Amino acid sequence: MAKSSSLNVRVVEGRALPAKDVSGSSDPYCIVKVDDEVVARTATIWRSLSPFWGEEYTVHLPLDFHHLAFYVLDEDTVGHDDIIGKISLSREAIAADPRGIDSWINLSRVDPDAEVQGEICLSVQMVEDVRGRCLRCHVLQARDLAPRDISGTSDPFARVFWGSQSLETSTIKKTRFPHWDEVLELRELPGAPSPLRVELWDWDMVGKNDFLGMVEFPPQVLQQNPPNGWFRLLPFPRAEEDAGRNLGALRLKVRLNEDRVLPSPYYQPLTELLMESVLRPAEEDAASPLVVLEEVTLGDCRQDLATKLVKLFLGQGLAGPFLDYLTRREVARTTDPNTLFRSNSLASKSMEQFMKLVGMPYLHEVLKPVVNRVFEEKKYMELDPGKMELGRTRRISFKGMPSEEHVRETSLGLLTGYLGPIMDAIVGSVGRCPLAMRMAFKQLHQRVEERFPQAEHEQDLKYLAISGFLFLRFFAPAILTPKLFDLRDQHADPQTSRSLLLLAKAVQSIGNLGQQLGQGKELWMAPLHPFLLQSISRVREFLDRLVNVEAVGEAGGSARALVPPSVTVREGYLLKRKEEPASLATRFAFKKRYFWLSGETLSYSKSPEWQMRSSMPVSHIRAVERVDEGAFQLPHVMQVVTQDDAGALHTTYLQCKNVNELNQWLSALRKASAPNPDKLAACHPGAFRGARWTCCLQAERSVAGCSRTHSAVTLGDWSDPLDPDAETQMVYRQLLLGRDQLRMKFLEGSNMDTTLEADTGKGLRDCPDALAQQRTAATRLLEVLEDLDRAHEEFQQRERDHAASSPLRP
Repeated sequence: MAKSSSLNVRVVEGRALPAKDVSGSSDPYCIVKVDDEVVARTATIWRSLSPFWGEEYTVHLPLDFHHLAFYVLDEDTVGHDDIIGKISLSREAIAADPRGIDSWINLSRVDPDAEVQGEICLSVQMVEDVRGRCLRCHVLQARDLAPRDISGTSDPFARVFWGSQSLETSTIKKTRFPHWDEVLELRELPGAPSPLRVELWDWDMVGKNDFLGMVEFPPQVLQQNPPNGWFRLLPFPRAEEDAGRNLGALRLKVRLNEDRVLPSPYYQPLTELLMESVLRPAEEDAASPLVVLEEVTLGDCRQDLATKLVKLFLGQGLAGPFLDYLTRREVARTTDPNTLFRSNSLASKSMEQFMKLVGMPYLHEVLKPVVNRVFEEKKYMELDPGKMELGRTRRISFKGMPSEEHVRETSLGLLTGYLGPIMDAIVGSVGRCPLAMRMAFKQLHQRVEERFPQAEHEQDLKYLAISGFLFLRFFAPAILTPKLFDLRDQHADPQTSRSLLLLAKAVQSIGNLGQQLGQGKELWMAPLHPFLLQSISRVREFLDRLVNVEAVGEAGGSARALVPPSVTVREGYLLKRKEEPASLATRFAFKKRYFWLSGETLSYSKSPEWQMRSSMPVSHIRAVERVDEGAFQLPHVMQVVTQDDAGALHTTYLQCKNVNELNQWLSALRKASAPNPDKLAACHPGAFRGARWTCCLQAERSVAGCSRTHSAVTLGDWSDPLDPDAETQMVYRQLLLGRDQLRMKFLEGSNMDTTLEADTGKGLRDCPDALAQQRTAATRLLEVLEDLDRAHEEFQQRERDHAASSPLRP
């Protein structure tokens, strides 16, 4: 049985942070770590003690992660950034409530002795001879230790305690991956049995040694199952310290999604039920799995469920019928056309997630050029008199302080200068819009037209149904928050954010087809109305051409990705290390190259326009990992380990601009190479230089890696590969919430007449056949859920039996 694990993390805001700068303020940002791996860095909020970030991440994790940590730092232009405080959440604390954590949490002081990481490999034996009992502790090696020295390494040694005795290993200089291979023997002294404690320390020539971590084994473990293997290092046990109220607090939202995923055959009956349900008459359906899910899923879970369902049906080649089924149900129960798709129903959320999953490359192609211009040009734009800052408009005019009217005219010109290319790109993108999206919009167009004929309702209704999704839920949100749609690596600064807000409002008004122009509180948008009205007629023509498409069958089967393998999923400039530089200094050995990543190849050239490209097949990738800063004395370096046809391994070193870009490239490469066989379980986080590895100091180039790989750690986004079993497992969990309701509704006779009348408009006596069909469908669904229950219990019992027979671990 496989297991899946992911964290949804939202860093909302901070309050009452201490001032770290002479100005009496701070420039705070957050680092998010899972165990020892940095997975995200928020934007820096300049000159604020109550910063608002609002940044959200989904992190796919290995199953054995232990804690999540948030570090708040003050960014300094000169020197090292100041650490303000940290919050550490154990895996158990996060998993305690299925709804997760949503609260203010006080920052605590960063204690160096508590900042431990890594593992130690030990083999312990209890030996008896003529002199009595002896404990033989074989200290083999350690890995991924915390760097305590300025060089980014440590000088570790181990100290072993048993009762009142202690012995030490030798000190290994300048490494976080020491190999001791030393056996320390300690004789048992009279008295009660004692635990075994192994401490790791960083040796310092001047001052006291630095603590690196410890492990401890009680006497019972030593007697029954002596330790043998790798063990995670822990900090010293200490009393609960003050939560650090004077360091401020963070508001965090954290939810752990963890589940057991059964082998594929167990999910086949539920998958068949789901697929069959979308081919039924949706208006009369009351007992299918999709109806149950629609009734019992609320809030944030509805968006997660919509994503899983869309992926599941995409993988089966039935995304179109699935969306059409939900649309028919939504349209059938809507009486006021003005409220159509305005709520966050399962139909609305599913279409929204479908656009993100299928249409993200299209969105990037349409919007990215103009969004990049807005970020790079940083023009001041403002139409609202209440928000105008005339002093800042000197960037526009040097003829003294401009008037409010002048600022409005200049801003209007700038806004239309950005909106014009945006609208040109949108209305000219019919041929680039994914065929699946166009077919979904065509179905939506037809269903709305059938339910609300033009003779009875406004002619724009069929357009509004499509533009409400495409413009209001896709284009406008992407313009407002480009980072959330992967259009930019960082959030916008306040001025650029305001410019994006004005552009998003304009695009939203165009998507509403001008229905609310001149109404409400934002009358200051009036100068833009002529441009908006002109654009609306172009949008109608665009939507007519968009839905003028012939039906084409979807590609079903075992799809692994949401985009074709040849489509570029990430691109940009990176610094690539030259192959085996002979005499060049390290910094000059890295050359700037433009990279493209697709599901098939990782290719690069001197510039985007350069015709000659070098490439490596993604199928050859065996590991994608970070590189220690000390390897090249450079930050944000990663390595791509490939294997050629002869079986030889080759390593390519690439440097990114910042930690977020590094995380995004790591994630994209790991996802692209996820199906590859023979992935490496370990690799070297250093480089082979000066006839030895910089990480573990081994002199043999082909020696096995000294650090575990992290192929399971990726950032969740639109490019996640399809995983039908995990998706069906989440659907099963949601259906369990509605099982009792389904049983009472259709099998126990209560409210049967009113239920059927509400769903079909007819009473119990009028629809005996429909009632029998619904009862049969409900019975079948409940049987499928019971079969999955039994399968889970069987696998869990096997795990318990296996755990009971395994040796004890600390």
